[in-house]
Amino acid sequence: MYIIKRTQLYLNKDMWKILHVHARQRGRSISDLVREAIREKYGSSPTRRRQAMQGLVGLWKNRKGLPSSANYVRQLRKGNRLRRIAS
Repeated sequence: MYIIKRTQLYLNKDMWKILHVHARQRGRSISDLVREAIREKYGSSPTRRRQAMQGLVGLWKNRKGLPSSANYVRQLRKGNRLRRIAS
């Protein structure tokens, strides 16, 4: 369920003017700009999450000195790890 809470902000003339100009330039509402700023400052925006995930892709790709992942998986399957977890 998506619930929206209404709030009222008191902005000085300069702050309101800045928001008003940006809103007009971008074809958005002042409320939308305020919500975006709050998400960027205090929450994690979808864009930031996506950028963070993309930054992780291939992070260890060319790293030297790491054992083979196929061998690691084989060792896990051979051992008694599953029995230890189940008990």
